[in-house]
Amino acid sequence: MPPHPTPQARFHAEMLDLYQRCAAAGFRPVLFRRQVMLQGGVAAAKALVFQPGTTGLERLQAIGTPERSMEAKMQRPEFAVLFSALELKEAAKRLAGEVTRDRSRGRLESPVDKG
Repeated sequence: MPPHPTPQARFHAEMLDLYQRCAAAGFRPVLFRRQVMLQGGVAAAKALVFQPGTTGLERLQAIGTPERSMEAKMQRPEFAVLFSALELKEAAKRLAGEVTRDRSRGRLESPVDKG
């Protein structure tokens, strides 16, 4: 009987599947896939959740499927244990649309900070 995959291995597989789903939806997040392949799904998610820029989440929200995003997968109970409270909070903020990219400065801001 084969051993059960670890949560890390399952999350990694989910991240690779996310690339395939994005490609099927018409965009190919090549740099995302490369980072997942080089660092592993969990390490890539830990880094990417704080990076500014156009995200796959924005693209998935635009087509009405944010539940397929990295941020949504991070929030799932079976994967949440892999991330810190700060990482989960940032993923939740992104899902809620509370973090936006200021394209002129290329950094993330909270709408409250724009005062």
